[in-house]
Amino acid sequence: MTTDMTPYLDPTPSLDADHPDVIAYAKQNCGPSDDPVKIAVSLYYAVRDDIRYGPYSIEMSVQALKASTTIRTRRGWCVPKAALLGACCRVFKIPARLGYADVRNHLSTKRMREVMKTDIFHWHGYTDIFLNDQWVKATPAFNIELCEKFSIKVLDFDGTRDSIYQPFDLKGNRHMEYLRYRGEFADIPIDRMRDYFIRQYRIDRFLKEGDFDKEVNEESGKN
Repeated sequence: MTTDMTPYLDPTPSLDADHPDVIAYAKQNCGPSDDPVKIAVSLYYAVRDDIRYGPYSIEMSVQALKASTTIRTRRGWCVPKAALLGACCRVFKIPARLGYADVRNHLSTKRMREVMKTDIFHWHGYTDIFLNDQWVKATPAFNIELCEKFSIKVLDFDGTRDSIYQPFDLKGNRHMEYLRYRGEFADIPIDRMRDYFIRQYRIDRFLKEGDFDKEVNEESGKN
């Protein structure tokens, strides 16, 4: 039985693949090939490095998380960055959906751990892309500069294998542990995530607060 890919091809409130800015961004960063795999790979690297990772910019609303907003701000945490990659893939009629997992993340700052009171990141986002008759995971969250400062291997993506974070960094220290997969969705399940974050993190305490780049520079000693 053929799976209906329509939910993973059509624009949604958060994956606004029909927005002029998203269309323009996708076409600007798709690369010269018309091969879907090469297009998806090119889009992955654009979103990974062009959009800076910013975990304090959390606002659980459609307007804040939609792909066109992330293009405008050029900053986002794992959830909106994954949504932007998914929207760009849909511009080229490449099926894409959003996946989530609970992870123990060792790439964080002292202040961030103090605010969250945990090193477990619930609903960590990635993009699931349908290429060559299979779903492959792509995780564009951490830009290359951030990886270099934290001494972790930059996460690559070739369009043929799952690309999720490694368990150890370049020094052999713990980096990322995947604890639970929550499934894949056609759009960001904002209401479910918001309710969970309020209960788990008291999200209002760190909404829009903090300068993650500054904290990273201070802790790593790299500017």
